Amino acid sequence: MVVADVERSVAWYLDLLNLERMYSDQWGGVPAFVGIGGTGLALFPARNAGSKGSGILHVAFRATRDSFLAAQHQLKTRKIQFSFEDHGISLSIYFSDPDGHQLEITTYELK
Repeated sequence: MVVADVERSVAWYLDLLNLERMYSDQWGGVPAFVGIGGTGLALFPARNAGSKGSGILHVAFRATRDSFLAAQHQLKTRKIQFSFEDHGISLSIYFSDPDGHQLEITTYELK
């Protein structure tokens, strides 16, 4: 994912989503990797100052029901706007990171 400020994005993903910095001793830290378990994001610096976006629609994270509810609480606490959707087989919330990338947290645990 292309971001305007790699370190700002790393801090945001670590703080808000409780991801971990991964492989920081590799490749001089570029790209920066954040993730948890077997899932991660590579954060690349934008080539042009002020450039945003990478042409992706959104990135989705699958969560347990408890983590899904905790994420909503975190977003409300931080005054980050999000939308909620009931997809029938799953529930999702959508919000944006500091570079405007749309993120989704979804759970298939409906009860």
